[in-house]
Amino acid sequence: MQTSHHHPDSITVTGHGSTRRAPDTLSLNIGVESRRSTVQQAYAAAGESMSAVLRRLGGLGVSGAKMATSALNIRAESTWKDGVGNIVTGYVGSGTVAVTLDFADGVEELIAAAVEAGGDDLRLNGLSATVMDPSQAAEEARMLAWTDALGKASQLAELAGRRLGVVRGITEGAPNGNGHPVPLARMAMASPMPIEASESSIDAALTVTWALDGPA
Repeated sequence: MQTSHHHPDSITVTGHGSTRRAPDTLSLNIGVESRRSTVQQAYAAAGESMSAVLRRLGGLGVSGAKMATSALNIRAESTWKDGVGNIVTGYVGSGTVAVTLDFADGVEELIAAAVEAGGDDLRLNGLSATVMDPSQAAEEARMLAWTDALGKASQLAELAGRRLGVVRGITEGAPNGNGHPVPLARMAMASPMPIEASESSIDAALTVTWALDGPA
């Protein structure tokens, strides 16, 4: 909160507002890692595991548009042997799929089904919950920020024996909420376990400059 140095007869304050929403979307990153003795075996095994996961999720109603796969990669695993050097001991085929799920679709059962389909080759690389469309909550937060700024400015103007005049400028701070994943309370494994996400905070900040009317 500060008075403006550019306009002696003005006041500039920053108001803050915040609303909370329960996440409605779960972003899931699934990986597969298949270790085999040859490149061909590792590549084929990773492809089979990934296909099994995609088929299972597709069979449970997850559309292809909500599943984005990466290309399969192959890397060699080696060990060091004195007098010989690095010796290749096998190959690892790996890949990932990013899946977007709606909480209303029973995400616990879907994740458990993916784990079962992928078997020991499957990896759960991350889970995050978000509010898919925070626009309405952002509007509410902005209204609260305006009310906060107006209250601060009115009080300071009254203390100074002045009145608020016209608005000379408004600057909105960077919003947040949609881009920040919410930590999940539990990880789902082969049997369905509850996935609990805390509410997401959608915040707004408005910096407003008012002219000051009345006696100087």
